[in-house]
Amino acid sequence: MKFFGIDSPLYKFMTTILNVFLLSFCVIVGSIPIVTLGASIVAGFDVGLKMVANEEGYIVRQFIKAYRNNLKQGIPLGLIVLLCTYVIYLDIEIIRKVENVSIFAIMFMMVSAAVFTFTLLYAFALTARYENTLMRILKNSFRISMKFFVRTLALVFLLVVEVLAFMWNYTTIFIGIILGPALMILTVCLFARPIFRKLEGDAASGE
Repeated sequence: MKFFGIDSPLYKFMTTILNVFLLSFCVIVGSIPIVTLGASIVAGFDVGLKMVANEEGYIVRQFIKAYRNNLKQGIPLGLIVLLCTYVIYLDIEIIRKVENVSIFAIMFMMVSAAVFTFTLLYAFALTARYENTLMRILKNSFRISMKFFVRTLALVFLLVVEVLAFMWNYTTIFIGIILGPALMILTVCLFARPIFRKLEGDAASGE
């Protein structure tokens, strides 16, 4: 009976999988009006930060509350992500289709992708955890990426591995659709939470 009890590893594992599925479902549904993509992701990070701290409650209820609270801040952040993604997409298409493409065009694409990544990587987690202006959030995200550069590179590597794993075959694509959004959010949260706590500790001690 203990194997199936509420304190058993199996029960905890199944509960975690269910919570990950619910969080992914909420993020996907909240993003259906494309303009609300940012608010949905911020709400996902609000729940994700609580999950990695083992402070989550009712996933759907927490998500809806965070979604409503972050519409004003999340919508423009999501639009920035879409714009940056589109710029990178255009750069890649130009490089693919133009013959004898300049090395400067390739370098511009790589630098742009790096700047966008470092600027946006922690932005959603920062928005979920702190109240601040959009510009300060983006600046702080970039500064954190630079201050914790090695950790950030490791995070980017893990996210790339996750994306490639989800794209392996039709089965993994299906898993990526139903679990991927939450798994990627939780991956960032696992890196972001200790960084935030360190920065908060440094600020409290006056460093």
